[in-house]
Amino acid sequence: LPLWVCGCCGALRPRYKRLVDNIFPEDPEDGLVKANMEKLTFYALSAPEKLDRIGAYLSERLSRDVARHRYGYVCIAMEALDQLLMACHCQSINLFVESFLKMVRKLLESDKPSLQILGTNSFVKFANIEEDTPSYHRSYDFFVSRFSEMCHSSYEDPDIRTKIRMAGIKGLQGVVRKTVNDELQANIWDPQHMDKIVPSLLFNLQSGERTESRSPSPLQASEKEKESPVELTERCFRELLGRAAYGNIKNAITPVLMHLDNHSLWEGKTFAVRCFKIIMYSIQSQHSHLVIQQLLGHLDANSKNSATVRAGIVEVLLEAAAIASSGSVGPTVLEVFNTLLRQLRLSVDYELTGSYDGNTNIGTKIIKAHEERQLQEAVIRTIGSFANTLPTYQRSEVMLFIMGKIPVPGVHLALPSTGSGPEGTRMIQIMLLKSLVQVTAGFQTTNMLTALPNSFLEPLLSFSLTEDPEARLLVLQILLSLIDRHDNRPKFSNIRYSGREHYETLFALLGLLSVELANEEVVVDLIRLTLALQDLALSTDEALPVYNRCAVHALAAAYLNLICQLTTVPAFCQHIHEVIEARQKESPFLLPEDVFIDNPKLLSSLEKVEGDVLFLQSKITEVLGGSGYNTERLATPYVPQYTDEDRLSKRKSIGETISLQVEVESRNSPEKEEITFETLKNAIVDSVGMEEQERERRRLVVEKFQKAPFEEIAAHCGARATLLQSKLNQIFEITIRPPPSPSGTISSGYGQTQSRSVPIYEMKFPDLCVY
Repeated sequence: LPLWVCGCCGALRPRYKRLVDNIFPEDPEDGLVKANMEKLTFYALSAPEKLDRIGAYLSERLSRDVARHRYGYVCIAMEALDQLLMACHCQSINLFVESFLKMVRKLLESDKPSLQILGTNSFVKFANIEEDTPSYHRSYDFFVSRFSEMCHSSYEDPDIRTKIRMAGIKGLQGVVRKTVNDELQANIWDPQHMDKIVPSLLFNLQSGERTESRSPSPLQASEKEKESPVELTERCFRELLGRAAYGNIKNAITPVLMHLDNHSLWEGKTFAVRCFKIIMYSIQSQHSHLVIQQLLGHLDANSKNSATVRAGIVEVLLEAAAIASSGSVGPTVLEVFNTLLRQLRLSVDYELTGSYDGNTNIGTKIIKAHEERQLQEAVIRTIGSFANTLPTYQRSEVMLFIMGKIPVPGVHLALPSTGSGPEGTRMIQIMLLKSLVQVTAGFQTTNMLTALPNSFLEPLLSFSLTEDPEARLLVLQILLSLIDRHDNRPKFSNIRYSGREHYETLFALLGLLSVELANEEVVVDLIRLTLALQDLALSTDEALPVYNRCAVHALAAAYLNLICQLTTVPAFCQHIHEVIEARQKESPFLLPEDVFIDNPKLLSSLEKVEGDVLFLQSKITEVLGGSGYNTERLATPYVPQYTDEDRLSKRKSIGETISLQVEVESRNSPEKEEITFETLKNAIVDSVGMEEQERERRRLVVEKFQKAPFEEIAAHCGARATLLQSKLNQIFEITIRPPPSPSGTISSGYGQTQSRSVPIYEMKFPDLCVY
């Protein structure tokens, strides 16, 4: 064609195409023609209806340039699109965005890393734009998949691989920002998206530096740190979790659990703990309990997995509970502890049976006892960590709940073992008592009755009579935690010596009782108890070894030395110090410093402990009575009263343990009843016989009401009602009498004296009663 025809045809091209063509220089190295770009932008703002055509034409040119490998022009086209996006916010922007996303997709599909990064950067800029009009049909499924794939890039060049992965992370961050708060977009929280986004972030978090999260808030990183995929991933992960609403927490956490499972990351613990630290610090605090519940459910789902896996989950629970607020347990408080206690029982069974299914044959999985022990200790620490987040009233409920789970031999097995036998029962008792030690640690209450109700105290004290010394020591530690409300326990640890924990703990318990419950009655009762200990050590009925007798004497001396200084009664202190001085001269083996050592020098027997080396009840009664103390109670010895649980707990002798579950014998009984083995045996036999008689009586009553005719039952009930009424009439006759009358009495016709009723206005009162 002639040149004038070509020039004429070029002039007939649409103006928007001419403006688009003019922004491209002849040499792509020169970059975007800025003056012409300003004209194109002004035209797009002046004629927004043309914006979609501008986008379509730019897309057409970019596709052609990509196919021809003219990457300089591709960069210019994307720069132009970015500037148009930033400048235009009209109602026609949606069609332009479709063209834009089509071009971004074209770049992301390219095999050239530079084009992938270019497309990602443009998408990130777009994601930060708030659109004025909603889009009902836009989909980001491709971008989620493609950016996730880039996060797992395995490009040969490590530098380029890092850039591709960082581009993928930024792209996912852009998708989240663009869609998370837009209800009209596809739900980014759906599992199909979360199952791609979360594992991609965790992959980059794991593959980089394995450093602890240093801050509970998103990191304010330096420019150098921003170049690290790990730091970028952590910020993106935090942002994702921070935007999660109540109903989206589960979908965000489930992929984390699956990723840790699939890559065996529970066993190392470090990465799993780091992930959930980020999660707990990033989510809204009121959603913490949802994460805890998912972890507990995952722990149950892995009940038959290896101990190292379960221990890893428990460690994560421990850290999560420490971070979470007081609402971390959520509304189902007891269910949390029930799950942990169930895992404790299962671990004991696995350790003793060597199998996950209760059979004695070990299957394909080898159970290692030391790993199960580590798991058990981790569970106990986690129980304590959860308890520390609870208010006082809920912690009291948890204490009662755990106490109800401890199996008492012959009474109940709240946590039955599947095949571990008596040893399993003993181990469960120890583990649950250790759990109570953790729960009661730091427990503060203003009302001691609230902390030690009978429903908790009686079964607890029954374990102080068991044969197992570890269980007895744990009971004493629990009592110490509950009684110590002012952190005084360290002040009573001055008799700490090797292997003498029971006596040290008993001394601390007596001391705390003296301080926390300081009043005259308590002091007198504790002195009575100490004198009873001295009598116990002197008694020949109890088969106590020589060391135990000396230790009890030393314990009594240590406590009386303390209590005499607290009471500040000079005569009392003088008597105590005289006895101690006498022991130092004659019997040093009756004092703590000579008994509670590694190799104490003891006599072969203690048949002649008498005279000045003993604390005298008569002398103590005299000096305390002279200072105003009520010493009548000192004359009444302690007589332990045992419950059914105490009788069923396995113990060899009263002398082996000292229980605080005691009652004062009636003051009208001056003599002390001697408790021997026969006495206890008869008490147990009598108790069993009475229980059988009671059950037979109840059976006869039920049988009578089931089989007897109605008339007989009615007559029986009527007779009882008549008897009750007659008794009530007698009581009323005694207690309800007419008021005394100044007019005196009159005689009835039957020879009985009756009070004559006189009206009030006719009565004569003394002058002092009238005003």
